[in-house]
Amino acid sequence: MESKDKSAEPQLKGIVTRLFSEQGFYLQMLPDGTVNGTKDENSDNTLFNLIPVGLRVVAIQGVKAGLYVAMNGEGFLYSSEAFTAECKFKESVFENYYVIYSSTMYRQHESGRAWFLGLNNEGTIMKGNRVKKTQPCSHFVPRPIEVCMYKEPSLHELDEKQRSRKNSGTPTPLELNAFLHPNKQQQLQHRQASSETKINEVT
Repeated sequence: MESKDKSAEPQLKGIVTRLFSEQGFYLQMLPDGTVNGTKDENSDNTLFNLIPVGLRVVAIQGVKAGLYVAMNGEGFLYSSEAFTAECKFKESVFENYYVIYSSTMYRQHESGRAWFLGLNNEGTIMKGNRVKKTQPCSHFVPRPIEVCMYKEPSLHELDEKQRSRKNSGTPTPLELNAFLHPNKQQQLQHRQASSETKINEVT
């Protein structure tokens, strides 16, 4: 009984932080799961839980939305209710103390180059396979708010529902208009309607 109670207690020390991009934007996750950048440094949507899930590996979870930032096999960023292998990001310190976040699951097949989280100069999320670690778009400065203890997230398999969603990246049509062909818009809206996201609070 004691071991069960102990395992249910928060075991991981992480931080609540804002991630400020060298492009001049704060990473944010809106309540509907949309991930992009904003200039509003006081927005609660810019608060993220950085939860250690491995050696220099973190899960990035929106505090308000309760969803995890994830990257799929095409390089699109999306938000996930379940914690999966696509939600794991390697956290590395780059030059001038900038921090870069790369997918632990996907990289370029031929060169082996990592796929990075990135915001362009308009605050729009970029495809991970188009971002290089030497570019300002991939550089972030964590601005910690507080240290917190977290329960270890339960790792879920990528089921068929998630796989169908991940083909289109972030499940918010407005954020994908720059990437998708017009004839895919109707299909994406149908997916969004059939996969409502709910907010989970981290204790």
